[in-house]
Amino acid sequence: MKREGFKSRLGFILVSAGCAIGIGNVWRFPYVVGQNGGGLFVLLYLLFLFIMGVPVLTMELAVGRGSRKSAVLAYKTLEKQGSKWHIHGWFCMLGCYILMMYYTTVSGWMLSYFFKFAAGVFPAGMSADAVGGVFSNLLVSPMEMAGWMAVTVILGFVVCSQGLQNGIEKISKIMMMVLLVLILVLAVHSGMLPGAKEGISFYLIPSLDKVREVGFGKVITAAMNQSFFTLSLGIAAMEIFGSYMGKEHSLPGEAVRISLLDTFVAIMAGLIIFPACFSFGVQPDAGPSLIFVTLPNVFVNMAGGRIWGTLFFLFMTFASFSTVMAVFENIISFWVDMFGMERKKAVLINGAIILIASLPCVFGYNIWSDLHLIGGRDVLDSEDFIVSNLLLPIGSLIYLLFCVTKYGWGFDNYMKECNDGEGLKFGKFLKPYFQFILPVLILILVIQGLM
Repeated sequence: MKREGFKSRLGFILVSAGCAIGIGNVWRFPYVVGQNGGGLFVLLYLLFLFIMGVPVLTMELAVGRGSRKSAVLAYKTLEKQGSKWHIHGWFCMLGCYILMMYYTTVSGWMLSYFFKFAAGVFPAGMSADAVGGVFSNLLVSPMEMAGWMAVTVILGFVVCSQGLQNGIEKISKIMMMVLLVLILVLAVHSGMLPGAKEGISFYLIPSLDKVREVGFGKVITAAMNQSFFTLSLGIAAMEIFGSYMGKEHSLPGEAVRISLLDTFVAIMAGLIIFPACFSFGVQPDAGPSLIFVTLPNVFVNMAGGRIWGTLFFLFMTFASFSTVMAVFENIISFWVDMFGMERKKAVLINGAIILIASLPCVFGYNIWSDLHLIGGRDVLDSEDFIVSNLLLPIGSLIYLLFCVTKYGWGFDNYMKECNDGEGLKFGKFLKPYFQFILPVLILILVIQGLM
């Protein structure tokens, strides 16, 4: 059976960037920037994105494009006989399942808030307690949360059941175009609010006092962390799109485009959030409370807040759903490749698996709220810890070593695949950096994650 490919280059870039653009871009990035000295952090983040994120992204794409297979079979196709690199492919799939066990729930929250704002659940002038109460009521209701999660899962698999070109590429193109328009409209609106200037300067002007207070070393490691995790590397989420790519364009050029699009969304998210928060005297924080408590409080006090809130949560729904679709595609492709299964059958089986596997995260806020797992974390945070602190950095290190050492695919094979096609190319002079310095940088992230 001939492997499907992307219909267009734009489709590949938008689908891949859609996978990278997720909730972390919005609920983590702006807060981490503000916490770590503003503009200086952004510059360090961009530096690490290009010296760490982009190379590892090309490696994951190269393994996909060089093998034309999904996670496990990609390694089996490229590894030397008798070696065991393909075991990592199984961990990649485990990572995709665990990621979807909580990401579908959070994506459901976004969808629920989009409908709540559109339906006028947040009237103008609503009290702060009442705004916070909406989120609390959502969390304590297992039926409501499971309902929104199920809608997300079913929609995601329905799109993927249509195949790469007619399903995920077609829908991603529309969603990403709308997302980019929405983010520009929201950022312009935020920038025109009274007091927006203070928010923008807090966000983007380097604050050396803040850097001294936090410690320069901590700012550097925070920038490394953010630049690396923003691209969702290490669990074959990007590898699968490499396997659908043509050979017309070199991988470094495509990796830079994906990274720039991802960064654009992250930086613009801050230009929406900080001016709005400063304008209404609200302290921006990180995580769910920023999105579901802080920002709705800003919207209910804003002229036309119902419209702005609806548009913001439409943007957030698209940002999270693009990741859901991309990871579902990876899971389905794995079943089709590995077990020779028809796509529709793989969709039905995995739809059921993810629906059931996502329930512990839903119940972790209500029925099982006393359940504390890794280091006293709740269900969602424990699942996130496994993916973000273990599987992503360790997986990235394995992809790196597979591509640059003689025990794996080998540096020359990787470089040949990487530089095939028109566009930006990596030079051979990078070999010592890829073999000795980059592994150490990623190892630092692994150790940090464990600590």
